[in-house]
Amino acid sequence: MPEVIFPGPEGRLEGRFAPAPRPRAPVAMILHPHPSAGGTMNNRIVQELYKTFQRRGFATLRFNFRGVGKSQGVFDNGIGELSDAASALDWVQSFHPEASSTWVAGAGFGAWIGMQLLMRRPEIRGFISIAPPANLFDFTFLAPCPSSGIIIQGENDEVVTPGSVQKLVDKLRTQKHITIHHDTIPKANHFFEHEMPELMGSVDKYLDMRLDPRSPIK
Repeated sequence: MPEVIFPGPEGRLEGRFAPAPRPRAPVAMILHPHPSAGGTMNNRIVQELYKTFQRRGFATLRFNFRGVGKSQGVFDNGIGELSDAASALDWVQSFHPEASSTWVAGAGFGAWIGMQLLMRRPEIRGFISIAPPANLFDFTFLAPCPSSGIIIQGENDEVVTPGSVQKLVDKLRTQKHITIHHDTIPKANHFFEHEMPELMGSVDKYLDMRLDPRSPIK
């Protein structure tokens, strides 16, 4: 799990990178929760997502947005953080230009940034959004959402209201050519403190289905 420093729009960005074990391996990037709430690339959910993709043979990157940890710059309310994510994906792709597919995963604020990145980067074929803050941020940019993915929510989330996420899911499901999965984890709060096995079980079940060569979702 080597530490990496790579160029971002406002200076250096700090990350952890697991290189691909084989040529043409897929690429995954993991985005962390809101910096003002203590979100970093060492967030527990971010680390578990990182390990899951790494185990599956992805070239996997997690990194700190600007102003977090050793990453330079200051918080920019999502605008600059989206640019950070685009630069980070550029950096990974510079090592893996022949990647077979690209995935983005995020938690909270990171899910919001990741879903914006979908709109800019047509090579992203799948996403995992955990507790996307549909009651706090505008998701109307997903018009239409270009990729299939899964949205996972805690039943007792005290930050992101489950009803707002259900509305987002319902809206995305009206769109053609994509398939949106939605899981609600019973008893889980915003941080999935006691339900991490259930959360990652949902992620793994979805990835098993999507990464199967016979999957109907491409």
